[in-house]
Amino acid sequence: MLSLNEIQDTAVAQTGLSDFGDPSYQEGLTVLLTALNDEARLNSRGDAFITQRIVGYLAQRLQVEDWYRRHPEIEDVPIEAPLIGLGLPRTGSTALSMLLAQDPEVRYLRRWESVQPCPPPSTVQGIDPRIPPDKGEMIGTRYHVPGDTHGPMECHELMALSFASHIFQSFAQVPSYSRWLVEDADLTPTLRYQRRVMKLLQWGEAARTWRLKCPSHVLWLDALDSVFPDARYVMTHRDPADVILSVAELYADIIGSFTDNIDRPYIGRLNIEHWSLGMRRALEFRSAGADNRFYDIDFRAMQADPIGEVSGLYEWLGDALTDEFTARMHSWWEQAAAEREPSHCADPAEFGINLDHVRPLFADYADAAVRWTTHNPIERRTN
Repeated sequence: MLSLNEIQDTAVAQTGLSDFGDPSYQEGLTVLLTALNDEARLNSRGDAFITQRIVGYLAQRLQVEDWYRRHPEIEDVPIEAPLIGLGLPRTGSTALSMLLAQDPEVRYLRRWESVQPCPPPSTVQGIDPRIPPDKGEMIGTRYHVPGDTHGPMECHELMALSFASHIFQSFAQVPSYSRWLVEDADLTPTLRYQRRVMKLLQWGEAARTWRLKCPSHVLWLDALDSVFPDARYVMTHRDPADVILSVAELYADIIGSFTDNIDRPYIGRLNIEHWSLGMRRALEFRSAGADNRFYDIDFRAMQADPIGEVSGLYEWLGDALTDEFTARMHSWWEQAAAEREPSHCADPAEFGINLDHVRPLFADYADAAVRWTTHNPIERRTN
């Protein structure tokens, strides 16, 4: 793995540019590179993949700053009242974000632009070369730009431009970086830079309300609130014992292709620690006066009546559910249901997970989730 200066010099050489913008990204990149060198035990494929990825993020920062230098009016693009999806992963949030993306009146982060936001999509004539012509990128044993390449992507890639993102711990075993991310990192500059990139992506397009989604945002809600003070949130819920093992298995699938020394019990502990901490922080944030900014959806309700749940969300938002939007949601859901593969669950023992020990760590959250999903959210909007 290259050093900080070497990896930055590589990005400069690739782009011919030299301004990386706000230097706060260097803290996370330094912590990450140290962890990758000292802890990750990458194989040759992992080293090549992650090095290329880091250089790519730096190259995109250089290009973002160059676009702003040549077009300072990009800063004037408004980002108002985004709806941000968050919560535990594997709670139906991906299906929800896909349904919301069927609304032609909203803007979301498209898969093909998330890793490579430059050039701004409005400046590209014809078919954008970033749109993959096939199934996309194979990471682990799964394609990670699957199906609808125009579908919504989580915020991880935009946050990775500042090197403070959960995405890196899904690529490699980097415990010191993972600790820094939730204990010492200030995510405010990261999210502020995400907002900067969102303005670039929207520049030249008709103004539309953003729909974002990132389960990890539960870990830094205070920072998110400082950058998007008018944001509203949709939070999806499911029994944590049904979630943690699935997330750990996904991590292992990716990490296992980049190292010959995978530590599954570590991956299990990491996910339990981060997601239980995230739920505690969500409880604190909501109880401090933000509860009326949340709409809550239970996983089972989402599975039983997805269009009805979106309808309730739109009523809470005060937005209209058009016939076109409704028809597109029905079409997507029917197609997704026909293509859905049977779920598979690993042995918890492989990850050192005792599900009976997991539930108490989430007990306060689980009690609150029952209350949140049975309380009438329409009343909250008017109180």
